[in-house]
Amino acid sequence: MLERTFHCLCAIILAFGVFTAQVQPAEAGRGGRVAAGVAAGIVALGILGAYANSRGRRYHDAECYRGPRRCRWKRGGCWENRYGGLVCRRGYRKCWRPVICD
Repeated sequence: MLERTFHCLCAIILAFGVFTAQVQPAEAGRGGRVAAGVAAGIVALGILGAYANSRGRRYHDAECYRGPRRCRWKRGGCWENRYGGLVCRRGYRKCWRPVICD
C-alpha cells in the first residue's frame, strides 16, 4: 500500500512540475501551448498506465508472496520422420515460483 501511494505521489509531483514550469515559446506567436499540451498528454497517459497496471497485482494485500523457485525437467516430444526413424527432442528445464498465501 505504501509503495502504491508513493508512486501516485511521484506522478502528482511530476505533473505539478510540468504544469508550473515556464514554457518558452518555440515559435513566435504560439506561446508554447502545443508543447505544454503534449507534455500534459504524456503525463496523463503515464498516470493512467500506472493505475491500470497496479490493479491486477494484489499479493501484498492478501498476505501472499512468491515461494521458493521450483524446477523440473520436461521431456521433449518424439515423432517418426518420413524415413521411418524415431526422432526425439532433448527436453528442457522448466522453473516457476508458486504463490503462497498465509
